Amino acid sequence: MLTSVDADVIRVLGDSLRLRIVTLLARETLCTTHLVEETGAKQTNLSNHMKVLREAGLVETEPCGRFTYYKLKPEVLAGLSEQFAQLAASAVAAGQNKRSCP
Repeated sequence: MLTSVDADVIRVLGDSLRLRIVTLLARETLCTTHLVEETGAKQTNLSNHMKVLREAGLVETEPCGRFTYYKLKPEVLAGLSEQFAQLAASAVAAGQNKRSCP
């Protein structure tokens, strides 16, 4: 079943800019400068979103000189995907179950 940690990740991904960042990081590891260019967000706004993504466990950082690169942690999304697949399978199996009203 979905846990409170899963619910936190879902909540974090509910923001359109964070979802865009995750989509970009699914393609390649990027630094803050790249993410600002790709999203059009202000650097301070982007940094705040990156903090939220890090705290949710979705991304990890990699220092490189004066830059910080961000890398997506695919195992987090894969785990969430498995949980949704199980939920969908359960819903299919329960499709014929109907509780009678008193």
